[in-house]
Amino acid sequence: MATLVLDNGAYNAKIGYSHANVSVIPNCQFRSKTARLKTFTANQLDEIKDPSGLFYILPFQKGYLVNWDVQRQVWDYLFGKEMYQVDFVDTNIIITEPYFNFTSIQESMNEILFEEYQFQAVLRVNAGALSAHRYFRDNPSELCCIIVDSGYSFTHIVPYCRSKKKKEAIIRINVGGKLLTNHLKEIISYRQLHVMDETHVINQVKEDVCYVSQDFYKDMDIAKLKGEENTVMVDYVLPDFSTIKKGFCKPREEMVLSGKYKTGEQILRLTNERFAVPEILFHPSDIGIQEMGIPEAIVYSIQNLPEEMQPHFFKNIVLTGGNTLFPGFRDRVYSEVRCLTPTDYDVSVVLPENPITYSWEGGKLISENDDFEDMIVTREDYEEHGHNICEEKFDI
Repeated sequence: MATLVLDNGAYNAKIGYSHANVSVIPNCQFRSKTARLKTFTANQLDEIKDPSGLFYILPFQKGYLVNWDVQRQVWDYLFGKEMYQVDFVDTNIIITEPYFNFTSIQESMNEILFEEYQFQAVLRVNAGALSAHRYFRDNPSELCCIIVDSGYSFTHIVPYCRSKKKKEAIIRINVGGKLLTNHLKEIISYRQLHVMDETHVINQVKEDVCYVSQDFYKDMDIAKLKGEENTVMVDYVLPDFSTIKKGFCKPREEMVLSGKYKTGEQILRLTNERFAVPEILFHPSDIGIQEMGIPEAIVYSIQNLPEEMQPHFFKNIVLTGGNTLFPGFRDRVYSEVRCLTPTDYDVSVVLPENPITYSWEGGKLISENDDFEDMIVTREDYEEHGHNICEEKFDI
């Protein structure tokens, strides 16, 4: 019996058989400006000749799966002959869903997986539970860990003790990668170039040039300097999709510090945007979102737990999700949590080698567990008991 692990994120789906490798695929559909009528699904993105002004059609809104038509088409493509050629009769699926997912969404998901696709057995689980499983497998001596999952729609902070999540201490911050990209689009549109339609390009810019500042005010001062002294400033060459397929940063020695470039490339000059945008993860109040930043929320979450457990959580803080890939992210989380914690506690922040696929790897490990059979709901169970059996078995 094969097991398919699908970490179904709002931006990327991480998918693969438990005995093979994972692939990261955009979990959405695209329409391009030029070929308005044709819809591209998932990784057909690479076939689009001119990805400027790309329309995204997303199955997730505000972190929850609401657009089933799009999700179905993406899944049809992933499970179909072009990708994984799933033989549903002989396949179990482990699929992730967000914390506190709405019952109606859970029921729709059961129906689609069991009745439409007819998988043999299903395990629905939070991505954080898979990450925690993976962490406990790597560190068998530890009993507790706190998973910080900073993704596309939200940042979730969830303490796990012996693989059970502590519901009373879960925190959600409504800041994720989508908000950062949108904010960067607004800043650039306001300051230099109208890019409100260029989500794809600006997302690339964000990934290439943004970083987390270790000392915000010091970097702000550097960003105000003129010429050579301004080490924050970079020039980003925008793609024109004929000769330049993908944007890139101009090397320091080729930068023209005053005056215009002679070459015909389109240039974005970025200074404080580079660190002011990721700063929103640490101070959402900068843009009027009245919430805690990540380090503060970690400490607040741990303080909601029994005192004798707290030291164990502080020394097992695990970062997952795409936003944790910003350079400097881990160090900043560490230094701020350290400042907010009593000195007699050890603080340790772990950034896994690949934070995006970390929970997928946890799913792979769970499928090899001996008690995997007890966790799943089989199709016979579902046909006999309906949604109730899923509610009892899955801890969402």
